[in-house]
Amino acid sequence: MIVFWRSVVGKLWFTILLLVSFVLFILTILLLEFFENYHVEEEEKKLTQLATKVAAVMEEHEDQELGRSIAWRLVDDISKAVIIVDDEQYWYSPDDKRLADIPLTFIKKDPDLAKVFTERKKVHKKTYLPNIQLGNDRYSELLIVGVPLEMKNGKYGAVFIYQSLKIVEDTTRHTTKFILLAAFIAIVLTTIFAFFLSTRITAPLRKMRQAAFEMARGKFDTKVPILTHDEIGELAMAFNQMGRQLQFHINALNQEKEQLSSILSSMADGVITFNRNGEILITNPPADRFLQAWYYEQSRQANEMAPLPPQVNDLFARVVSEEKEQILELSLQGRSWVILMTPLYNQTVIRGAVAVLRDMTEERRLDKLRKDFIANVSHELRTPIAMLQGYSEAIIDDIAASDEEKKELAKVIYDESLRMGRLVNDLLDLARMEAGHITLNYETVEAGPYIERIIRKFQGLAKEKHIHLSCEIKERYMMLELDPDRIEQVLTNLIDNAIRHTDAGGSVNVIAERSGDGIRVQVQDSGSGIPEEDLPFVFERFYKADKARTRGRSGTGLGLAIAKNIVEAHKGTISVHSKLHEGTTFTFYLPDKKAETR
Repeated sequence: MIVFWRSVVGKLWFTILLLVSFVLFILTILLLEFFENYHVEEEEKKLTQLATKVAAVMEEHEDQELGRSIAWRLVDDISKAVIIVDDEQYWYSPDDKRLADIPLTFIKKDPDLAKVFTERKKVHKKTYLPNIQLGNDRYSELLIVGVPLEMKNGKYGAVFIYQSLKIVEDTTRHTTKFILLAAFIAIVLTTIFAFFLSTRITAPLRKMRQAAFEMARGKFDTKVPILTHDEIGELAMAFNQMGRQLQFHINALNQEKEQLSSILSSMADGVITFNRNGEILITNPPADRFLQAWYYEQSRQANEMAPLPPQVNDLFARVVSEEKEQILELSLQGRSWVILMTPLYNQTVIRGAVAVLRDMTEERRLDKLRKDFIANVSHELRTPIAMLQGYSEAIIDDIAASDEEKKELAKVIYDESLRMGRLVNDLLDLARMEAGHITLNYETVEAGPYIERIIRKFQGLAKEKHIHLSCEIKERYMMLELDPDRIEQVLTNLIDNAIRHTDAGGSVNVIAERSGDGIRVQVQDSGSGIPEEDLPFVFERFYKADKARTRGRSGTGLGLAIAKNIVEAHKGTISVHSKLHEGTTFTFYLPDKKAETR
């Protein structure tokens, strides 16, 4: 019910009904007043004519008794007449139980009725006589009419005729019933008309409301039917035009948003947008890599929110307070990031900031490589050359007295020459790979048995060093197309490094799982870890975690560089995460070549 009164139909119906009811109320009062006055006036005219006739009869007949007899016949049953000649001679019409006689003293003392005697003119009056009652003992208003009377004998009198207005009241009551019936019919018809009119008006409005709700849900192609050509029809046309304009602008905004998203996604630099409170609003893939490295360093999952580095928060605070761009260089997980942060304005008020993150690791790496390349190559070659020179001089100088000693010196020279050969071969292989001349022999292999076979080669070495070597293959029967020899070289290098850099009692775990259309392999160890400053350079040639480069413990320093080139030749990726004294995780991803050709 409350909903009905709040609706347009209810309000319009109530307004029309109230207006019509008010008009009918005023009209009813006026009509009742008019009919009441009309009936009273008619009764006055009727009684005045009757009194005039009675007076004429009395004036024309000398025989007063005959005249009264004729006069009483003229008077109807609902009226009462009194003929007055003087105070001694006056007569009332025959008794009527409904009306009693009016005392002569009442007529003489009433100033209006007495004018018949004093001024000789006709009078009429409505009055109440407490001592004259109707037959049902209810007091009623009387209508009295008086006309002057001139007798043959020269006397002047008067004729008064009166009757109760109850008849007029009954007529008025009947008229009131008809008027009220007509008003009720008018109200019913008005209600029907109001509902019909309001329905005609509100039907298109309800359709517009439904269309508005549809637009609020994003369906901007919703159309409102144009049922009329009046203002409501024009409103429907304007509503449809508004929907088309909204659809056009939304499409334009979506296109602009997609363009901006594509630009952000294709940018080599990272972009992070902050609001006024320093909360992250928008990021692109390079920025996501920066955040993932930070989450890993904070021992958080990638989908968990962690506070940003304090240096970035301080940079944001300076940008907001000073309202100018700020620059910062930050090292995170061994990668160098240059962050340029600029304030964002909403007209004249700062609404946030945008940070551009550039990965300067490659530049820093190249700078370091330029400085370290000659030192690394000379260091790697100096040791075997020095040993070859020293032991060969020992043989030439006959320092070795016995054949066994000469064989031992020759064995050392032979090992060092093999070592130099491996170094040269690795350098040649690496050069060919980096030049794009690597050749891959693809075969279809079953992931589970293939990886387990490689793991078994290292079980003896792991037991010898008291290291727990485990393998976890989450999808054993996954078929892949790859170069098994080259990938075995990658896994061999990673597992060998993990075992060599893990102390007794530690663990090395190899995890293989499906990722999209390829395989992701992780080699985790609980070893000494890699210093943060060295993380960007682990895949570079001549890098060694053992800074002392002691003979026998370290290799040539080219294994990880070769592994990286092999993985990238398979269109895959390789990465490393490490914490000093906590362990290292090498991860490489290989896409399925069959999935690429589909």
